[in-house]
Amino acid sequence: MEKSKNKFRQRKTLIKEESSVLRSKMQETLVSVLPVVIIVLILSLTIVPVSAGHLLGFFMGALLIIVGVSFFGMGVDIAMTPLGERLGASITRSRKIWLIIITGLVVGFMVTVSEPDLQVLASQVASVPNSVLVLSVSLGVGVCLMLALLRIVLHISLRKVLLVLYVIVFALAAVVAVRTPDFLAVAFDSGGVTTGPMTVPFIMALGLGVASIRSDSSASEDSFGLLAICSVGPIVSVFILGLIFNPGASDFSSAVITPVQDTVSLSKLFLEYFPDYFAEVAVALAPIFLFFIFFQIISMRLKRQAFLRMLFGFLYTYLGLCLFLTGANVGFSPAAQQMGNLLGKTSFRWLLLPIGMLMGYFLVKVEPAVHVLNKQVEEITAGAISQTAMYQTLSIGMAVAVGLAMVRVLTGISILWFLIPGYLLSLGLTFAVPRIFTAIAFDSGGVASGAMTATFLLPLAIGACEGLGGNVATDAFGVVAMVAMTPLIVVQLSGLRYQLKLKAQVFAEDVVSQGVDDEIVELYEDEDPAKSPVSVLMTFTQGGSDYE
Repeated sequence: MEKSKNKFRQRKTLIKEESSVLRSKMQETLVSVLPVVIIVLILSLTIVPVSAGHLLGFFMGALLIIVGVSFFGMGVDIAMTPLGERLGASITRSRKIWLIIITGLVVGFMVTVSEPDLQVLASQVASVPNSVLVLSVSLGVGVCLMLALLRIVLHISLRKVLLVLYVIVFALAAVVAVRTPDFLAVAFDSGGVTTGPMTVPFIMALGLGVASIRSDSSASEDSFGLLAICSVGPIVSVFILGLIFNPGASDFSSAVITPVQDTVSLSKLFLEYFPDYFAEVAVALAPIFLFFIFFQIISMRLKRQAFLRMLFGFLYTYLGLCLFLTGANVGFSPAAQQMGNLLGKTSFRWLLLPIGMLMGYFLVKVEPAVHVLNKQVEEITAGAISQTAMYQTLSIGMAVAVGLAMVRVLTGISILWFLIPGYLLSLGLTFAVPRIFTAIAFDSGGVASGAMTATFLLPLAIGACEGLGGNVATDAFGVVAMVAMTPLIVVQLSGLRYQLKLKAQVFAEDVVSQGVDDEIVELYEDEDPAKSPVSVLMTFTQGGSDYE
């Protein structure tokens, strides 16, 4: 009797804790979404006459996104992250290279083939059959995930791997630029789109699990970098497809905006799409869920309560993604495309630049995968790199990226004029900044360019391009690629600033220890000094940029 009472109390306590966490996540998401809603409302009431139906749909979409992101975050914490970490630790502990290779290929292919953002991209490239594009991109991610896992196990420099991969990427880009220039932007967009809300949590947790078995000083920083390498696979795959299928400018299509007459037709529209996204997300989660059951039977063997908790975690993830994707695609996308189209036709078209930058600054905080990355960064660095600092850095990067993308929409400048200098600068910075920032930066590029970019910023650019009468294939596509590139630069520049700041602090402490200052101030009195944020970050920066 007493035992059953204790179980009841434990369950009641757990429910209270999860309710508290859910409320906290909803408050955070509300704060992130609210600025975007206010901006759209102000624009619609002043210079951009968005239809009332689409504006109301945007508000309903915002509500679904708030609830969806909150549930998704709960599910990632309870199910996806623990599963990925356990799998990574298990295959590494076996010390069988063939098992790591097979796991990388299978897991990379499995989580990518069902990525919702990839389905959106495939539907917009009409010249290549959807199944061919999806399977090719998924295979590219699988191969690159295999390479990323081997890199961690074999202690191979991330910088060397990235340099080799991007040499291959731009060699292919040079060929594609001559033969099929309309395919350039789509290929680079695919690298960001495929690292979406389904892929990011599982792959990042997998890297953390693989690195956890190692006991050397660089194990923590090597847990990052998987997404950086995985983002290259889709670019190479789509370039190869572009050379095979040779698509033209007319082979790209934008989404058709469904007319909304009143609130009844709006509710019918959402109810019509709900089953589609519930089925789509079920297909997306099914391979991972079945893998979880298989792994539970052969290796994990969780106790009943822990097993049921992970099942609820999958349910949270499922509901969260369904609500998020419905809100983003049905509510946000039509409003964004109509707004861009109307702005492109007015004399205020120059406002696309500041409006786009402002939207980008706030939208990065709504991206589900960004929450996962920032939380892991803060945990791995013991708070030395806080979630707040990461959000600020990525927001600046997103704003710059969308600003450059709108410059392309307004002027028609080739995307290579931005990507080549950008990637050269980001790869050059890898020689100067601490290793941990390089790994985080290249992961951030794939994470920031996720669902919100594909469902709001890309439709905004497509609508503006159509309003201006430009070429959608060459001028509008590429937004995701720009968003994926700028974090590589801004995060590494942030790392450079941290490094200089730490060196100045160490110098000041040396001066104090030599008796210049009679008073010694003890920082972190109540903590182990070795675990303080400054000490942890100093361990990452020791050795400068020596990757060997």
